[in-house]
Amino acid sequence: MSQYFIPGAPDLSVTLKRSARAKRYSLRVSRLDGRVTLTIPTHASERDALGFAAEKADWLRKVLEHSVRAHRPEFGGQVPFEGRMLKITQGAVKTPRVEGDALLMPAGEDRLSARLETFLKFHARARVTQASDHYCARLGRAYSKITMRDARSRWGSCAPDGALMYNWRLIMAPVAVLDYVCAHEVAHLAQMNHSPAFWAVVADLRPSYPAERHWLKQHGTQLQALRFRD
Repeated sequence: MSQYFIPGAPDLSVTLKRSARAKRYSLRVSRLDGRVTLTIPTHASERDALGFAAEKADWLRKVLEHSVRAHRPEFGGQVPFEGRMLKITQGAVKTPRVEGDALLMPAGEDRLSARLETFLKFHARARVTQASDHYCARLGRAYSKITMRDARSRWGSCAPDGALMYNWRLIMAPVAVLDYVCAHEVAHLAQMNHSPAFWAVVADLRPSYPAERHWLKQHGTQLQALRFRD
């Protein structure tokens, strides 16, 4: 892959990627970090491809203007936690603690990201375990294990052996949204598909799921904006 710049206000950074599967030029703006990728057929002209991208420059700038920008946590900044924004505040604490609308963190900017990530993962595991246990009891099924990951494209999954995986960033979403994802994955223990029968199980476990599913589609990328490591 090669990096190019399209001059303007502002300049655009474009990553050019050749693909044997590509039949035409295509532009993609990552919803996570704003990266612009121009995919072109294997033997296509780079000059022509960049000309195509330049013609789309105004459109690209509009998309980037409304995209969620990735950023690192910092004191004075905010972090979503269980659906509400908390101000990251340096406090005289040994471990992170929520007080009102503040998330008190131990001093030390150099360790802030690691401490915050650990805090979020801890509460995410506790919350999804509680919710999964609840829905499994209602369904009369059991999972084999729960793992937590920072997946960019998935909020959860259920393996054929009953292992559940959840994205720990769900702790940033409203509690009801996290509960929906847990109900969704537990429902796969009965229906390993997305058939009408599966959605009937989800509806039985979580009747309010349509609104919570819609929230995740609309706002899910915002939960990915906070980056904890390079």
